[in-house]
Amino acid sequence: MLNKSKLERVVAKMKEQDMPQMIITDPVSIFYMLDKWIIPGERMLALYINVNGDVQLVLNKLFPQTEDLGVPLTYYDDIEEPVGILAKFIEKDKTIGIDKNWPARFLLKLQDLGAGSKFVNGSVIVDKVRQIKDEHERQIMRESAKKIDEVMDKLIPWVAKGLTERELNAKCVELCKEVGFQGLSFDPITAYGKGGADPHHVTDDSKGKYGDSVVLDIGGMWNNYASDTTRTVFIGEISDRQREVYNVVLEANKRGIAAAKPGNKMSDVDKAARDYITEKGFGEYFTHRTGHSIGLEDHEVGDVSLVNDEIIEPGQCFSVEPGIYLYDEGIGVRIEDILYITEDGCEVLNGYPKEEPIVVPAEK
Repeated sequence: MLNKSKLERVVAKMKEQDMPQMIITDPVSIFYMLDKWIIPGERMLALYINVNGDVQLVLNKLFPQTEDLGVPLTYYDDIEEPVGILAKFIEKDKTIGIDKNWPARFLLKLQDLGAGSKFVNGSVIVDKVRQIKDEHERQIMRESAKKIDEVMDKLIPWVAKGLTERELNAKCVELCKEVGFQGLSFDPITAYGKGGADPHHVTDDSKGKYGDSVVLDIGGMWNNYASDTTRTVFIGEISDRQREVYNVVLEANKRGIAAAKPGNKMSDVDKAARDYITEKGFGEYFTHRTGHSIGLEDHEVGDVSLVNDEIIEPGQCFSVEPGIYLYDEGIGVRIEDILYITEDGCEVLNGYPKEEPIVVPAEK
């Protein structure tokens, strides 16, 4: 059913951006608006919104809707031209916002038909609205985070059981199903030693050995919302060097979290974490942004980086996940938590312990 509150927020943003009409075609964003998954494959699916109140959903007859979606439906079949049908609703003398992921074959046809005087990126509207989670979404995100913490707790003992990275990855998938996740947020990262010291490492048949650091970056989907967390643990023992790196990353994680509050910039969060790592002499080994927004997808618009000066607002959800990667030493450490921005600070959704490095007894 069309969520009127979300529609009102979208229309308000459209008016702010002087965008009189737009089409939403990303199935994730359409689900966000209608609370209904419609996966069209290669066929056209479009939700048309006009600030004058006109809303239309255009979809193929292969996807008949048996329930009231709260929006007029226009069907087409495979021998009809769907873009031409969509064009009938569009005010041709006005600007129209286009979904950033809409295939060029549809957009080019719409342009050929002259449906709209100017074509602009309409996703900036929906992406911004999706950034701000309501209390219902917040509760689901809490539940999702709690479940992935449970998976982490079950997964960690397996790092010292002689599994390959692929086998550890498969164990993570199994555990996600066991706790009730409907799917994965992304393919888990289960990396030993030098694998964990390579941020772009592809899971392979390596096995962990005594003294390895192990990076576990995992996430699952709960009631359509993603979770994501990273903990770094150690097999058998932790060296002084590993402890030093771990403590620097932990403090950077904490400083990033402390900077995550309304009125600050997303770049302030990145800077808080990055400056500390640089101060400690590891700046060149922190090779990625500090975080990303999260919700219906694991990576949503609004990254936590030095170039994003967007002002943080209550309701946002994003990760803080600094890391240090010393490939030549075989040491990789990343610590990641998901935050929900409150009126005066933030709520850390992940609760799995991180204050002290976890050393997993090596099995003989």
